[in-house]
Amino acid sequence: MHQPSKEELLYGTNGLENSNQEQRGEKLPMRLCNESCHALDILQSLNIYRKTGVFTDIVLVIDGRDYPCHKAILSSCSSYFRAMFGGHLKESQLDIVEIQNISSPVMDVLLEYMYGGSLLIEEDNVVGILEASDLLHMNKLRDACVKFLENQLHPCNCVGIMKFADSFSISTLSEKSKKLMLEGFAEVSCHEEFLDLSKEELVEYLSNKHLVVRKEEEVFEAVMKWVNKDGLVRSKNLKDLLELVKLPLLDPAYFLEKVEMDKTIQGCMECFPLLHEARMYYILGNQVNPLRVTPRRFTDLSEVIVIIGGCDKKGLLKLPFTDSYHPKGGHWTALASMPGYAKSEFAACMLKNNIYISGGQINSSDVWMLNTQLNSWLRIASLNKGRCRHKMVTLKGEIYAVGGFDGVQRLASVECYNIFTNTWTIGPPMLEAVSSAAVVTCMNKIYVIGGAIESNTNTRKVQCFDPEENKWTFLEESPFCQRCINAVELEGTIYVVGGLLSSIFSFDPAKDHWSEAACLPAPLESCGVTVCGGKIYILGGRDDNGEGTDKVVTFDPKTGLVEMESPMQRCTSYHGCVTILQRTET
Repeated sequence: MHQPSKEELLYGTNGLENSNQEQRGEKLPMRLCNESCHALDILQSLNIYRKTGVFTDIVLVIDGRDYPCHKAILSSCSSYFRAMFGGHLKESQLDIVEIQNISSPVMDVLLEYMYGGSLLIEEDNVVGILEASDLLHMNKLRDACVKFLENQLHPCNCVGIMKFADSFSISTLSEKSKKLMLEGFAEVSCHEEFLDLSKEELVEYLSNKHLVVRKEEEVFEAVMKWVNKDGLVRSKNLKDLLELVKLPLLDPAYFLEKVEMDKTIQGCMECFPLLHEARMYYILGNQVNPLRVTPRRFTDLSEVIVIIGGCDKKGLLKLPFTDSYHPKGGHWTALASMPGYAKSEFAACMLKNNIYISGGQINSSDVWMLNTQLNSWLRIASLNKGRCRHKMVTLKGEIYAVGGFDGVQRLASVECYNIFTNTWTIGPPMLEAVSSAAVVTCMNKIYVIGGAIESNTNTRKVQCFDPEENKWTFLEESPFCQRCINAVELEGTIYVVGGLLSSIFSFDPAKDHWSEAACLPAPLESCGVTVCGGKIYILGGRDDNGEGTDKVVTFDPKTGLVEMESPMQRCTSYHGCVTILQRTET
């Protein structure tokens, strides 16, 4: 590092030249340059003048106290004062100005900062300083307070800081507070500030898809803490809040002990339908509101798609594989291979998180269940009638095997399986025998859409079975006449794909009305279709060249978007496809 010489100190950087000039008798200027010290000296002198009332030209009145000040200093630090004293406001002509909404202790600190250039921000004064700096438009000081609060964020104070940030429209601080609250919800809910949330604020957080909890039980406990804070007043909000708790995903033993036995819940009759819905889900695996059985994104429970068997690309080989796809991580996991895998065109469904397959060969009546907890296939009672190209669906805790082909003719017969008695019973037959139809349950009824009625003849008819009346009826015909189609239900609407249709069609049972929902990238038939994460997944199938594909397409009914996803592990068609819940391995 360069050390200045004696000449440089006395005469400047070109001191040698100046020295020579002085030797010649020339008079030279001298530059004295120490800006920081000079400015600090002036500020210190002005601060002394302020405290002694010397050369001041304005008196600020704060909380009844007089603060003699210099307009120039105030205006240089605050655009609020600059506008007040430099414009045409009446205050510019006054000698005394009263300032509201600032306390005298805070003003003491601000003036020391204005005249001294520094201050100490602490937990005890940060709120007052931020409020005052916001009022006086002292932006650097305001930003410093925001930074201090950001560094102080903790689960115990993030709710209060969020409310404070919102009141001053400090978006960065507000967003960081909300992020911490969502990511640390379980810990945040243990602190007193959480109980001060309004019902609307709590609803917003419980509905947020970024809410992080390990188990759904943490959400329930947070809700009950909030309600019990003021049970007489807040219990009227209990039903609205419990609707946002995924009760069917609670551990059944926990539900029985902590939910059903809770006295506050027992005293709220409006909550009883929610409890009944959860009970039926535990006992029968009934279809319920999809929002209440879709795991939160960050819990240890996830939806996974399971692909069972099927045919290879050319349709010659029968595949033995059972694989699960995890949309969160985008990876595949092998499950136990399906038994008697030399099958084609079998039926598959899910009940109580176990997977069932039946038939799949001419006159085959075999039925197998994959216990997803044990990852083991178990043989259960056989069908009364062997069949292939049929479908299975679940309704009110029972499995229905519908239609199909026995090698000679299409079938109208329907069988119903009871998981408790392990028996199949014959149900009312369909009005028209079909195979390779789309079969789906919706609004507690079974819908059979299209299908084949002869070797080269398909139907447009839609048949509906009402278990309450125990009979079938015809509904409005579909706008297509196809076989090798599949259907799923999502939020009360039925969606149909396959049959080499180039579009996804939707059917509203409440209105008995068909419409075109979206266009597909390419026509497919005999594809796998399931609902996962609020989207419809279309996996594999045969293209218009008769070859199997490994493509995966998703359709989001809320946005109308159709998107291509990562492909399957292999080209597959005529396969089973269901969605189950699976715990994340730790």
